[in-house]
Amino acid sequence: MQILQTAAALHAQTETWRREGYRIGLVPTMGALHEGHLQLVRAAAQECDVVVVSIFVNPTQFNNADDFRLYPRLPEVDAELLVPAGCTALFLPSVEEMYPRPTVLQFDFGSLERVMEGAHRPGHFNGVATVVSKLFHLSRPHRAYFGQKDLQQVTIVRQLIHDLSFDLELVAFPTIREADGLAMSSRNRRLTPEARAVAPVLHQALQYGEQLIRQGRHSPQEVQAATVAVLGQEPAIALEYLELADAETLQPLTQWQPGRDVALCLAAHLAGVRLIDNIVVKSS
Repeated sequence: MQILQTAAALHAQTETWRREGYRIGLVPTMGALHEGHLQLVRAAAQECDVVVVSIFVNPTQFNNADDFRLYPRLPEVDAELLVPAGCTALFLPSVEEMYPRPTVLQFDFGSLERVMEGAHRPGHFNGVATVVSKLFHLSRPHRAYFGQKDLQQVTIVRQLIHDLSFDLELVAFPTIREADGLAMSSRNRRLTPEARAVAPVLHQALQYGEQLIRQGRHSPQEVQAATVAVLGQEPAIALEYLELADAETLQPLTQWQPGRDVALCLAAHLAGVRLIDNIVVKSS
């Protein structure tokens, strides 16, 4: 596995692969890798000739300085995990390499970013779109792999690919969970043992909401209130939001739309760690 630390080195390598006819897979990450990341890498290795994994804790998508400072950084451990997963090249740039000068470009994804994560983390998706665009230009992948745990991010990146005519396919994989249901996340490493024992309640609440939706006897507002009430029974959880939304447009539901998938999405704080999760309920 190559380790590339400059944009020029990554661009030169991927241009060579393109000329040689290789299909390139890209897995963008912020490191502290877990099984969810490794699933994406293994899928890329199966479906592409070469795989680029980027590890970059992107400062422009954080609107909380402490969250950025405390985000887990384990590049040596990550590199060891990537080799058997099938990574061909690890792109490990510095902040100065990715942002040699401040960016002034501003993305606006309209209604897609005015809800949930976009509403609660101003500027977050502008930072995401900026760094993802840079990675797409530098690595020129045929396929880019993302996890559904970040459902709104996947939707935003899909819009980015469409609007800027990137010549690549976005591949989204279902959320990978621990045995007790907690969605795998790099931030889970920051949970205390006590908080980790409580964290599965997040998924349990979403499952409860899913059951209510499938029963078909409750309005979206009733499902939301009942799901929030489940979370309210655990005093350690500070709920930031819980939304029932159209799974494609991400707009909050005021009534059920026949034939449309429903996304239950939440963000919550637990012992100072912000966690997100979602369940997509397929239409019957």
